[in-house]
Amino acid sequence: MKFASLRCEDPDGRLLLVSSDASRALDASLVAPNLLTALQRWDQVAPALQALSDRLNDGSYPATFSFDPHACGAPLPRSYQWCDASAFLHHGRLMEQAFNTPPIPDFDTIPVMYQGASDDFLGARDPVPLPDERLGIDFEGEFGVLVDAVPMGVTAQAAHQRIRLLVQLNDWSLRALGPREMKSGFGFLQAKPSTSFAPLAITPDELGENWRDGRVQLNLEVHLNDTPFGRPHGGEMNFSFGQLVAHAARTRKLSAGTVIGSGTVSNRSREAGSACISERRVLEMIDRGEAHTPFMHFGDRVRMAATDTRGGRPFGVIDQRVVRAG
Repeated sequence: MKFASLRCEDPDGRLLLVSSDASRALDASLVAPNLLTALQRWDQVAPALQALSDRLNDGSYPATFSFDPHACGAPLPRSYQWCDASAFLHHGRLMEQAFNTPPIPDFDTIPVMYQGASDDFLGARDPVPLPDERLGIDFEGEFGVLVDAVPMGVTAQAAHQRIRLLVQLNDWSLRALGPREMKSGFGFLQAKPSTSFAPLAITPDELGENWRDGRVQLNLEVHLNDTPFGRPHGGEMNFSFGQLVAHAARTRKLSAGTVIGSGTVSNRSREAGSACISERRVLEMIDRGEAHTPFMHFGDRVRMAATDTRGGRPFGVIDQRVVRAG
């Protein structure tokens, strides 16, 4: 199944089911008014949603309409909790160099994770309002999962079974603010504005063999101002999503609708490029002694899409411009 959230007077949006080719949609709000409710009642509503999805895809449901991602917000416009990891260790090691921070103990064996803002997720085509170009505006292409209720102390294997939907996201960062917040010991706050999401949240079976070992086995293609920037592969995650969910739930239960992010998709091969500017800047510093790629300016555009071998984009496309707030 594929889900989207139509903008409406309700801040949680109206639940849509979208066809596998993302061409058609239907209003599923009679089954569950929004995606958060669907996740909270997953065992009760999933069979009815699946039946509707089957009819949408075989053409037997009469009241369908063209799917318009511009009319939709984030698949889950807000949630009770958003936790983002750094599951691609290559990226984490490069960031230690970028910010001149000491190595994190047990970085290779225990995931690192911060808790971000979950009250105002951005849609895939929304402008991104930020206060000042001098804050080091950067994008971070990632994958994520949405879970239903997860008990405290769950094992990684059991946590994997609580994953209901997969998402693609852009975890915006303000790099000038990050080093001070990391050194404070309290984690990110001002350095992490609202996160953006591709328009579709999908059940893992939509990816077929491209969902394997608790990882999204797809390239994440990133363009900055229409110029190719990178296409790293999601399969290089050092921790699976089951491990990340279990880490988040070690000392707390997770409410249905909790979002767990992978952290910036990053590959060891230089040919893959990068999914964030900061990573490219660190590589330039290593190779040439100084960074040359600037952070984003107002009016700059970033485009991201996970792409399969047939050119399909199962999550849709994030396509946004940075604008001055106010």
